Amino acid sequence: MSPEQQKPAKLFYSIGEVASMFDVNTSLIRFWEKEFDIIKPKKNKKGNRLFTQEDVDNFHVIYNLAKERGYTLDGVKKKLKKNREETFANAEVIASLKNLKKFLIGIREQL
Repeated sequence: MSPEQQKPAKLFYSIGEVASMFDVNTSLIRFWEKEFDIIKPKKNKKGNRLFTQEDVDNFHVIYNLAKERGYTLDGVKKKLKKNREETFANAEVIASLKNLKKFLIGIREQL
């Protein structure tokens, strides 16, 4: 599929959409927004949070550290402060590996 045929990414995601991506409650999304300065949603006239793709990517990193790897919130904050670039690079590798795993499982199921 050429880039022109690919569906463009959304500019903004609602808090409900972000919560669904991670299978968590919206209250956790609001809590993490307050706890981590890397999450900076825009707000519309009604006050609804609008998250960018960058915010979603940051949530992926936080979710991976807190929920999947068992870090405390203080531990996540320290890790992000100490070596943010390495942490984000590792998160990208993990995401790529998860996508590869999903792809390979799909192939196996077709056999």
